[in-house]
Amino acid sequence: MEKLDGKSMDLVKTNIEALKQLFPEVVTEGKIDFEKLKLVLGEEIEKRNERYEFTWHGKTQAMKLAQTPSTGTLRLDKESSKNWDETENLYFEGDNLEVLKLLQKSYFGKIKMIYIDPPYNTGKDFVYKDDFHDNIKNYKEMTRQTTKANSETNGRFHTDWLNMMYPRLKLARNLLREDGVIFISIDDNEVMNLKKMCDEIFGEDNFIGNFVVNAAPNARDYGHIGKMHEYALFYAKNIKETTTNLLPDEDKSFRFKDEKGGFNIHPLYNSNTAFTNLNRPNLFYPFYLDPNCPLGDEGFYAIHLEKKEGFIEIFPPKSQKDNVQFVWRWGKEKASKELNKEIIGYKTENNEYRIVQKMRHSKKLIRSLQLDKEVSSRRGTAEVEELFNKKIFSFPKPIELLYRFCKVGTDHDSIVLDFFSGSATTAHVVMQLNAEDGGNRKFILVQLPEETDEKSEAYKAGYKNICEIGKERIRRAGEKIVQETGKTDLDIGFKVFKLDSSNVKTWDPDFDNLEQTLFDLQDNIKEDRTKEDLLYEILLKIGLPLTTPIEEIDFKDKTIYNVGFGSVLLCLEDEIDLDIVNEMMKHQSEHMTPKVIFKESGFINDSVKTNAIQTLKKNGITDVRSV
Repeated sequence: MEKLDGKSMDLVKTNIEALKQLFPEVVTEGKIDFEKLKLVLGEEIEKRNERYEFTWHGKTQAMKLAQTPSTGTLRLDKESSKNWDETENLYFEGDNLEVLKLLQKSYFGKIKMIYIDPPYNTGKDFVYKDDFHDNIKNYKEMTRQTTKANSETNGRFHTDWLNMMYPRLKLARNLLREDGVIFISIDDNEVMNLKKMCDEIFGEDNFIGNFVVNAAPNARDYGHIGKMHEYALFYAKNIKETTTNLLPDEDKSFRFKDEKGGFNIHPLYNSNTAFTNLNRPNLFYPFYLDPNCPLGDEGFYAIHLEKKEGFIEIFPPKSQKDNVQFVWRWGKEKASKELNKEIIGYKTENNEYRIVQKMRHSKKLIRSLQLDKEVSSRRGTAEVEELFNKKIFSFPKPIELLYRFCKVGTDHDSIVLDFFSGSATTAHVVMQLNAEDGGNRKFILVQLPEETDEKSEAYKAGYKNICEIGKERIRRAGEKIVQETGKTDLDIGFKVFKLDSSNVKTWDPDFDNLEQTLFDLQDNIKEDRTKEDLLYEILLKIGLPLTTPIEEIDFKDKTIYNVGFGSVLLCLEDEIDLDIVNEMMKHQSEHMTPKVIFKESGFINDSVKTNAIQTLKKNGITDVRSV
């Protein structure tokens, strides 16, 4: 019986395995031979001593910190959750570095969009202090103390901020889908450093743009200048796979009209240079325009997919900037169904023939300048004040700004992550957007339980830390959305988990008192932890989402957990016998062989344990593990 490893995903091992897949010849006796790797990469190796790079004191340590597995866990908190049994939304209370590490196995490559509003490093805001050796212990100590600002008099003012941000962004990138995107709010203090850091982590080619956001329409006096704006950096995980959406253009009028109503026209070719005839050959083909068959008197002409005498052959144009060959946005099969209906030929004023699409719903690309008052910080403050009937949180991000980002960056079934969640605007927006378009987006929020000031309205109202404000906002916002829309099938709940040390003593040894630790391992589950605590830690460590369906089966006064419709079967009880093992096998999945997990010390005796393993093997179940 294999013992479960108590660590989160080992990113170093994952990277080495990826290198082995790409270049098996560089592996010698299980190690990477960098001299061979240099030969394989040829001229792409940088050999000069002087080269462009972005570095700072502690960067190497920050990179290691991102790769160091976490031995912590996330303990469920049903009491402060909402709709625990039905919801697919998650709220994590704890240090986001450790939470991001713990999410690596379960959510690797599953997040469509990330939005974060991190500390701006203004000299007044809180900057996380990481501990390379024991960040869980560090987190517990830190949250018992008054949080301290990263003072401008600190000689490592920018350095500390960069060391805080780098590992978190590195881990966040792993969680994005290949077509995923990230938006990061920031101001003048660190925008240049953040851009350079993101260029390194996400790649310069994956930089989409930088939004200028009119955060303070009335301007704030910063001495010599009235500052009105902040920024939001916009990156893709992989620009060649990225998908985004257009925003409604409420003010647009229609130039043309047909039997279906008004429309405008837009070229059918895709002007994104990431899509070419080389990587999208199915989108590169000719249309044939019949110049002798006008459709009305607006300059439209009939088009075909087969060539006939007198027809004009039209391919997508090339980019004038770099001569890249564009492709169509529609494949041939889709185009054939809409010929001379939704796609037609058009003769421009310069007598050029083009293939165009009728745009009936007026939409536009999101603009890099976000200047209207709807996106101001004061609007965000007013929105929270309206929910709580008092000024409970200063300058949260406004709903409209995040609404636009979510509208652009998500599809109907996306997971949206915010690991500096503050007052939980992101959750508010996800629920509102689902109510509008019938989507099933899910949110994952992470927030440090930073204490509120004892003089603040929030503290006086009973909210002792920011997490309490965020969770209450989700409750109030969800109920308000249901009341205003009448949609009672919305997911307005959330499961709460809190960061803690492992539930398993062997995964969380006390090196200061090793003798006592070894004595305690006679029963390796901590006394103050429940079976459910252990269950969810196991889900994290084997890589299952925390919203995976779980059925509790009561058998002979013991609980069997059926996870993911029989894909994982667990019994974390004491006094396990063969009857329990036989009952577990009745619930295995019809479509896949299950993992079976027991508590290491749970069997009546070693003989029963041996017989249980053999019984499972006879029934084709070989993945048997213990904790």
